[in-house]
Amino acid sequence: MEVTEKINVFNSDSLDLYDDWLKPTVIISDGPYGIGGFPGDPNTADVLREWYKPHIKKWSKNSTPNTTLWFWNTELGWANVHPELVANDWVFVNCHIWDKGKEHIAGNVNTKTIRHFPVVTEVCVQYVKKATFDVNSKKMTLQEWLRYEWQRSGLPLSKTNEACGVVNAASRKYFTNCHLWYFPPADAFEKFSEYANEHGKDEGKPYFSMDGEKVISKKEWEGMRAKFKCEFGINNVWREPPLKGKERLKNGSKSVHLNQKPLKFMARIIESSSDIGDVIWEPFGGLFSGMIATNNLERIGFAAEISEDVFDIGIKRIESQISVLQNVI
Repeated sequence: MEVTEKINVFNSDSLDLYDDWLKPTVIISDGPYGIGGFPGDPNTADVLREWYKPHIKKWSKNSTPNTTLWFWNTELGWANVHPELVANDWVFVNCHIWDKGKEHIAGNVNTKTIRHFPVVTEVCVQYVKKATFDVNSKKMTLQEWLRYEWQRSGLPLSKTNEACGVVNAASRKYFTNCHLWYFPPADAFEKFSEYANEHGKDEGKPYFSMDGEKVISKKEWEGMRAKFKCEFGINNVWREPPLKGKERLKNGSKSVHLNQKPLKFMARIIESSSDIGDVIWEPFGGLFSGMIATNNLERIGFAAEISEDVFDIGIKRIESQISVLQNVI
């Protein structure tokens, strides 16, 4: 058994491995597209929901509200899988378009035959794991739970403003039951949870607790939502020509893997939604672009590739880009 200090890669079906991996801060899904592009990729997108279903269940089981999922696919493939993600408590955040430009079609498309404009895009869709609380056999969203806990203390909602030291922002933003709700920053959460436990009814204490014994800490509260930071100037349309040059792996004149992603994109999504030392999953590793970016950004990675031939090529790629390969399983 060999592994790098940060990267763990497996020649196996990821379904057999998820429960043994550390919980992810980021999941990068770059699996089947439903276009018959490689062995194991269905020929149509309408079967993708069922194909991804067991993976999504495992992702949901092993993720936390701190987890971000980046789902790569065609527009139609994503549309088919989206309902299954929502059904498993994944919340849509944003859809990012990879615009490959005219180079992708090479000026040789018979639109009289295909009967539509040439496609030069694919999508990378951002989801986060919904935070929920079980209260008296009822599942509550984080927004509902905050309001419920404050009302349980017996204090009027107007006192949330006093607790946070603001005029009306707390009751209007953090405890509203409408669509204008805001996630309370950790400092605000600490203030109003301490206030409720100091001034609320004695028989209901502790308030804002998950286990009924201790109040949620600032650090635990920060883990109730996914991380995100955005480099200035980056938006949801990523204009980049088809992968070529030294980064594109080829066997003679033929590309080794049709679905190889630019390392810059993998680095972008990892860096935007995690910090140094966080755990990154790449369930459909392919040529392990996500793991190379993970290593470069000093995160901890877990990846799987079911095809032995592709796995072997991916390992050679890792060896060429990461100086010391200590552990490959």
